[in-house]
Amino acid sequence: MKMQSSRRRFLATTGAVAGVAALGMPAIVRAADRKIKVGTYGGYFEGAFKEFIYPDFTAATGIEVESIGVPTGETWLVQIKNAARAKKAPADVSMMAGVPRLRGDAQGLFRYFDESKLPNLSNLSDSFQSRNASGQLYGCGAVSWYITLCSNTAEIPEAPTSWAEIWDPRNADRLGLLALPSNSYLLEITAKTFFGGTDLLDTKEGIEQAFEKLQEVTPNVRLWYKDEGAFQQALQDGEIPMGQYYHDVTGLAAAEGFPVRSTFPKEGGVVDSGYWVVPQHAEPVEEAHVFIDYICQPAVQASLSRNVGTAPVVDRAMTDLTDDEFAAVSSDIEPIVPKYQIYMDHADWITDRWNEMISGS
Repeated sequence: MKMQSSRRRFLATTGAVAGVAALGMPAIVRAADRKIKVGTYGGYFEGAFKEFIYPDFTAATGIEVESIGVPTGETWLVQIKNAARAKKAPADVSMMAGVPRLRGDAQGLFRYFDESKLPNLSNLSDSFQSRNASGQLYGCGAVSWYITLCSNTAEIPEAPTSWAEIWDPRNADRLGLLALPSNSYLLEITAKTFFGGTDLLDTKEGIEQAFEKLQEVTPNVRLWYKDEGAFQQALQDGEIPMGQYYHDVTGLAAAEGFPVRSTFPKEGGVVDSGYWVVPQHAEPVEEAHVFIDYICQPAVQASLSRNVGTAPVVDRAMTDLTDDEFAAVSSDIEPIVPKYQIYMDHADWITDRWNEMISGS
């Protein structure tokens, strides 16, 4: 998820953060000289954390936060790996996306957490806890966001209801889709829409079945996009009237008067997430646990939803989000969860097969 200035604006707040700073953390010994370096995706995303989250964390714990903006994807993982060679860590706690998180664990780049120091971990479902084959915890859910089916209301008056509509011949040359298999999750969308679920992708043969069905979409695609801002502009202008995009950003554009909508299809939106990891050579390990545990609190997750625009990684019922606040960032429809592991196990083959598919569009 690229959190650039074109991707995110601050959500308006009406005392949304009030009360978060007062969350009790009696087990923490406050000390003014305790510090931690936290890496989150840059731009407005990092800015929102600095304005709305870190001050309350410091007020509650006495731990100061040095914020750094980090790139998404493999770029940041390479930087962590290079720093590890010098037995250093570029951040004490860092947000990490799905596939790079798996790669980092496989390469031994992350510390395992002491779960006794994470009492609020129980607020997170197993799907937001990244563990190795031995059950050791190395990644903890931080925030989520949704990719949905977005459309221009002037060009498409009736909201689409299913991902199947991107296969509809009536949408020939009308779609904008994300350009990479590991950020579009179109294989997962295909499996859920036509094959009963993403379990199809557990085998290479199943992935090939999904590719064969997904191939049928290519005549409908006008743009395979990497530049999110360019697609957003084309969607708002009606030049490309439908595509997959980020639910929260589309909602903000609609609130500003643009003729766009975000729809959670009946098969669900795609939920993608950033997880907290601690690089192997990070030194303030105690403080890292305190920070991660703090973010696992429902009140903090609600604050993130209101002020950063992310979906909570705790059950909605644990938060005090209103219906409108929750709808702005999430949905009660069961989501499509990416099969991150397939982009590790079959990385080169999936990339080659994908390039072959889109080059024929």
